[in-house]
Amino acid sequence: MSNYEGIDTIVLYDQMAYEDYMPLSWQALAVEPGLATLATLTDRNLKALQVCAVTEPHSAADAVDEKLPFAAELHRLDSKLNLVMDVLGQLMAASVAMPPSTVTRFNALGARWQAVGDMPAVGTRGLLKIHLQECLAQPLTFLAHITSVSDDGLVRAQFTPPGEATADLIEKLAFRRHRRQVAGVRQQRRS
Repeated sequence: MSNYEGIDTIVLYDQMAYEDYMPLSWQALAVEPGLATLATLTDRNLKALQVCAVTEPHSAADAVDEKLPFAAELHRLDSKLNLVMDVLGQLMAASVAMPPSTVTRFNALGARWQAVGDMPAVGTRGLLKIHLQECLAQPLTFLAHITSVSDDGLVRAQFTPPGEATADLIEKLAFRRHRRQVAGVRQQRRS
């Protein structure tokens, strides 16, 4: 009997990755950013990933134990907070010019995306900005270099190592996404 759950693990550079359809932009750089700029990017990425972890929707696997006192009230408050975050995201999306969305896969090592518009040249160094959620004004921003561009516009880039704390949060983000997808497939089978 097969144990296949009906969903494949999303992988990039031989590690689990996060994939979604989201706003993304590439900005080629003529000059390498200094250490102070890289430290600022790392700090901003950490804060954005921490906010994302707190605000992302929870699945049944993440649900509060219903036997705990006030579990129903906590669930109701969580639903209201999610609604407020959705409305805030819609307001921000309407007021902030976002780059075009594309299917993007990334982890702490790099990213892969379908180019929208001009394709970057292989070997180009620059900043890759990934907008994880509409309600987050600050995108994840990585110093990267383009490693390949296919004829059909699939771009691959490797990141300058983003730091251990950032890498850990990206790994957890990808794992939570994968866990929710597996739980969703299981739920569909039960229905």
